[in-house]
Amino acid sequence: MTSWFTGFLPFGWAWFIATIIDILVIALPLMLAVAMIIYADRKIWAAMALRRGPNVVGPLGLLQSFADGLKVFLQETIIPSAANKGLFLLAPIITFTVALIVWAVVPFQAGVVLANINVGLLYVLAASSLGVYGIIIAGWASNSKYPFYSALRAAAQMVSYEVSIGFVLISVVLWAGSFNLSTIVEAQKGLWGGWLNGFGFNPLLFPMAVVFLISSMAETQRAPFDLTEAESELVAGYQTEYSSMSFALYWLGEYANVILMSALNAVLFWGGYLAPINVWWLNWVPGIIWLFIKIWCFFFIFSWVKATVPRYRYDQLMRLGWKVFLPLSLFWVFLVSGFLMWTRVGFGS
Repeated sequence: MTSWFTGFLPFGWAWFIATIIDILVIALPLMLAVAMIIYADRKIWAAMALRRGPNVVGPLGLLQSFADGLKVFLQETIIPSAANKGLFLLAPIITFTVALIVWAVVPFQAGVVLANINVGLLYVLAASSLGVYGIIIAGWASNSKYPFYSALRAAAQMVSYEVSIGFVLISVVLWAGSFNLSTIVEAQKGLWGGWLNGFGFNPLLFPMAVVFLISSMAETQRAPFDLTEAESELVAGYQTEYSSMSFALYWLGEYANVILMSALNAVLFWGGYLAPINVWWLNWVPGIIWLFIKIWCFFFIFSWVKATVPRYRYDQLMRLGWKVFLPLSLFWVFLVSGFLMWTRVGFGS
């Protein structure tokens, strides 16, 4: 696109305008997807509880999310008198922004990525780690007991599971030989005699795919790991003092993070934009369609778990992160690296 604009603009302006258009092409459909995914989430919960879910606003209730958005937009933004006003308003903006910036390195199809950087996976880790600041700042700036407890929980929870996620990703990087997400997707081609695409079909990496899926639920504070907003203990956690659009930004940021984690599960372990089975008639389907199908499958798993699995106690949450996932993922790094030394390099060399 930059080359097209350089026909009548200086290169600097051509690059700038092309980049802004690329960002909007990703961000605007993502906003629409967040609205629709909230509707889908409620429909899945309703189906599992033998209810109908949203069915009044628009055909089949499809406009329910937009009605809810209009409702919170028209509400008054109430800031507690004892709160730190600047940080109180900044916190939801941080959460929402961080949920968007990671999409810059996600490959939607071969060659279709906003920023195809060599350290894309490190960028994902760095940017996603910033999300905890939105929750911690909200808990502290609210100057209220329950939000502050929630902020402390969020800090401990996200650190605990980011450690194991880091070791899981080391196994992926070792196998793919690159931090670039497009290269990682291409490295998943042709497993089991060339028939299957995806590290998840590799018996040595499948356990790490499961660990990453469960850790991504904890990272996004989804049930059964939603200890940061446990309504029976903390009213609404870090969101307790928020209303109107500031509350809506947290709501949108949560679902944008869920979609992002679903995309990362698909890209890192299940072939991303590649067809799951390497046959000619499946390869005709555009890669972006395969990516969306896989994202939807993982989002369904997120909703399924939230609708059926009871919330963990906090000690259970910490034990799973530090005593199960951390040693398991660390051991798997040694296992994968040893296997690769044996098969690719050879111990005798």
